[in-house]
Amino acid sequence: MDGTVLFTPEDRDVLTGLVGVDTARVWLDVAGNAGFVQAMLVSLQRLQSVNLAYGMAGGDRVLVEVARRIEHFVHGEMGPQTLVARTAGGEFLVASRQALSRERWQLLAETLARAITRPLMIDGERLTLAPRTALLRGQPGEPGAALLDRLDQAAQALQRSSGRRVLWADGSHPARGRSAACLEGDLLGALHRDEIAVLFQPQFDIVTGALAGAEALARWEHASFGRICAETLFAVADRGDHVAQLSRHIALRSLTVAATWPAPLRLSLNVTAEDFAVGDFAGQMRHVLTESGFAPERLTVEITEQTLITDFEACAAALRELADIGVSVALDDFGTGFSNFRALKALPLDALKLDRSLVNDIAHDPRDRAILSAMTAMARALGMKVIAEGVETEAQLAILRDEGCDLFQGFLRYGPVEAEAFAALAAAV
Repeated sequence: MDGTVLFTPEDRDVLTGLVGVDTARVWLDVAGNAGFVQAMLVSLQRLQSVNLAYGMAGGDRVLVEVARRIEHFVHGEMGPQTLVARTAGGEFLVASRQALSRERWQLLAETLARAITRPLMIDGERLTLAPRTALLRGQPGEPGAALLDRLDQAAQALQRSSGRRVLWADGSHPARGRSAACLEGDLLGALHRDEIAVLFQPQFDIVTGALAGAEALARWEHASFGRICAETLFAVADRGDHVAQLSRHIALRSLTVAATWPAPLRLSLNVTAEDFAVGDFAGQMRHVLTESGFAPERLTVEITEQTLITDFEACAAALRELADIGVSVALDDFGTGFSNFRALKALPLDALKLDRSLVNDIAHDPRDRAILSAMTAMARALGMKVIAEGVETEAQLAILRDEGCDLFQGFLRYGPVEAEAFAALAAAV
């Protein structure tokens, strides 16, 4: 993932697509010799129970979903110098070469655990898995095998502990202070001081290449922790009961900026399960639209299947209210969850947004291209547009164009940019 070690298909786990323990050990050797490395080992303690209750196929589906959540989190929160691997049945390794503080690394671990703990569906039933995480900071030149051994010992100690969810491999207690309560207070102050920034990920027409709009992405530049991205930001807000305030801040700021863009440029906003949980989501969104002056018909709200699991019917009702005033709805991370077809039938969807994992290998793997072709054909049959994210090469773009996708975003053209930079792009429309 960081370019130091090149991964081949043979390096990857057939089930999850992640690299295996042998490749991870090589990556750790190289990273340790080059400088700083830190790691976490995430263990699913109840995986055997899942296998007994739902069969091996059910357990495999859980592993695939957990792997996807980890990769999604790492991509958004940790950056390119990070490795994700499956080291054993229900164990996943995350390692980074970034020189992050001990408190920041633990905060990331806690937030990742929160993402994994969100309910998932198997055979129509809600299932929740609470992982345990061992953490460490590598010693200079420490071999990968020794690092993995220390993590494994800490993971075994966690298994013997009934209450702890996080343990540092050096035996010290979790650094709770700055990573939890104090950070919640910092967030409240940042909201009052308008310090939560919004970046804009440009989206382009896949045929003409013209700018079509942008996805809004929240960022917090913390004085001690550095850049805190959306997943961690909302985890901190949830602990401090600030989700409603944070969501309104992001929505109002994004829509106010987008109101200055020339028509017909669109804005996409991500919606979380917590947004629906605070009640009357549709009413709040209507109020923010009015306050910002942004036209509802130029707004797309993006939801994931995980957002819908908590209360599908309530979410569907709120989305139908928004659809009635012209707001479009896109199903995000499509192709990675458990309840796609129910969502396709019951929700007022206008677009499917393909997860980046479905785009990565379409230029090299005929099976991935076949899956892409089937998904776009289904979307066409249902009258929906298709948006592809994570586009990084011209080869990927050409295939997406040939398969009939409508919009794309990714580093091939632009990563997330500041409002001023996007305004410059918009002015050229």
